[in-house]
This record gives sequence, structure tokens and C-alpha cells, in this order.
Amino acid sequence: MQGEALNFSSFSKPSPGSIRHVWETVSVPLGDKAYDILIGPGLLTEIGKMLRSDPIGESYFIITDSNVEDYVGIDLMALMGNEGLSVDMLSFPAGEASKNMDTVVTLARALLERGADRKSAILALGGGVSGDIAGFLASIYMRGIPFAQIPTTLLAQVDSSVGGKTGVDLPDGKNLLGTFYQPRRVFADIGVLSTLSQSELKNGLAEVVKYGMIRDPGLFQLLEEKWWDIVNLEPMVTAHIVKVSCAIKADVVANDEFEGGLRRILNFGHTVGHAVEAGAGYQIPHGEAVAIGMMVVSRLSVYKALMPEEDLKRLDALLEKLGLPRHVPSNIATEEILNLTRHDKKVQGGRVHFVLSKGIGKTLITDEISNEELARAIEGSRG
Repeated sequence: MQGEALNFSSFSKPSPGSIRHVWETVSVPLGDKAYDILIGPGLLTEIGKMLRSDPIGESYFIITDSNVEDYVGIDLMALMGNEGLSVDMLSFPAGEASKNMDTVVTLARALLERGADRKSAILALGGGVSGDIAGFLASIYMRGIPFAQIPTTLLAQVDSSVGGKTGVDLPDGKNLLGTFYQPRRVFADIGVLSTLSQSELKNGLAEVVKYGMIRDPGLFQLLEEKWWDIVNLEPMVTAHIVKVSCAIKADVVANDEFEGGLRRILNFGHTVGHAVEAGAGYQIPHGEAVAIGMMVVSRLSVYKALMPEEDLKRLDALLEKLGLPRHVPSNIATEEILNLTRHDKKVQGGRVHFVLSKGIGKTLITDEISNEELARAIEGSRG
């Protein structure tokens, strides 16, 4: 996926008057766990037909949050019912606060009451929280039932819906309970992105920038050149960045499903980003915190003579164009960030592993970063 040409001709447009759209497909090659990611506009209206012709279960349970239930869930349930499918819907209060074991147990009991068995399937409808909760529930309900991801945010479409990570939070930290459990299919309808707030859109764009930074200079260049179209959700370029992002993640996951080595590059900007999130009491959205984290580790990479300073300037300029933050908040102390990074769940043997940059499209994973070096990069990233 490195350096993919900026070519939109492969994206299939529906013919005038056509009822059925044609979509892009990205395959995740994981042997008997392989699955496809379908990307494009209008997918939600066709999911019922697809599951009728190529089912993943005998009955379906949509799991979503209280916000998505109203503006997408009810319509999806009706469309699936019109196809003669057995479908029900369960929801939980929207927000990260619901991402806990109490929610999982409540949903599991509701599934049981409504007759869900081992031949049933879960449809995770919504953003990353819904995907994490529903995927985790699918992985443990009756020792595992099939599920599909139907992400409705850009962040979920390009990142959290792909790769099989599921989980819930503990008071001690995010995603401390979880599984690796692959979906049977992912349906990424870019049409629903028009319902997102600018804040939600920026959350997802931070992850797209990450993919360019770790694997694809061509994607990074596209973001630089087409940033206005992207921010305004021009359909062709939006579908393209979702496709390329998914293809990069699919390739990484296929080579390292359980995060033993290569998959760590997907954490670029995340270790510091998670610390910034926690230090701000989770009042900074995840994507914005990751953008700050990318700036810190990129500056650290420049200090260690790994990354050209010009690439750091390009990253800074791109984040500014996309409306993403680039500076560590003044109200979060450097020592607090250092302490929080030491408690990141990816710490191994007491050492923090950082994903550094060797230039746009190239990375280096190392645990040889001193507190002094990290502190300097944090301080250098303040406004």
C-alpha cells in the first residue's frame, strides 16, 4: 500500500436510474477468518438483501447506542424486516461511559430473553464504542457468535471496525478487558458520514493522517492536496481515503493479527495520545488527542535524527488545514503525561514501546526512549 497512485477511476459509479449501487471491496486475508470490507454510498439500504442472499446467521440482533438507534437503527431494522429476516434491536446509552462490563451483561441478558442462540448474529451499528461493545459481546456470548460491523463514523470506518479488536473499559483504564475477534463482514456506508459533526469528522481524519504517516506517502500527499474536498466529504475522495486506510490496516492485520510485532505501527501517536486523553479527563476527543500524540512522537523522531524536519513541518501544516490540534494543552503537566505513558496497556516488561517516524511512510518501533527525551518532545510541542 505504500505510495499508492492518486487514481479514482477504479471507484464504480452507479449508472443513472440504477437501484443498486456498486461498491469497493477490501479483503482482509486471514485464512478461515477472512472477510470483506464493503465501502461506498447507499450500503445501508442493501444490507438486508446481502444478508438474505449470503447470511451470517439465522436471526439478527442490531446492537447500537441510543443516538444511532433513532436516526439509523430503526430504518435498518425495517429494511431488514422487509427482506424477510428475523431482526431485533438492543441499545445502550450513548457515550464512552457505557463501555463497561455492566453494559455487556445487560445486553447479554437481553439477548437471552429474546431468544438469541448460537445460530444468531450480532450487527454492531454505530461508532467505535458500539463496535467495541457489540464485538466483545459477540466474542463471549455462548462462547462466540458471528457478528458484522456497520460503522457510522469516519473513525470507525477507517480504523476501529477493522482488525478484530474488541473491548470495554475498567476504572483503571480504557480497553483493559477485551478480545481479538474478527467480524464476518464490514459495511462502510460513506453516505452516513454527512450526519457527523465537524468534531466527529476530525476524529476520523486523525486516523487517516496516521495511515499516511506510517505506510503511505501517496495517501499523505492526497490529504495535503485534497484536504478541502475531504473536509467537505466529496464522495469520490472520501470513498478513496476510506478504501486506502482500510487496505493498509487489512494488510497490517493479516500479517500480525494479535499485535505481536508489525501491528504495533498502528499505535503511532496513540501512546502519548492516550496519556493526553487521560490527563484531560477524557474531555479531548480521541482523534484530537492522537493528532497531538503524532506531533510529539514526530518531534521526538526529529530530535533523534530519524525524521527529516521538513516532514514534521508537513505534518504540522496538514493537521492545521484539517482543523486538528498540534500542541500539548498547557493545563496538562509534562510529568503527568510521562507517568500516564508508563501505565499504558502496551507497556511490556516495564518498558514503553514507542512508534517513531523515519519520514512520511516509514516507522521505527523502539523502547529506548528516556524520560528526558520524551519530556523534551512534549515541551517542544506546546503552543
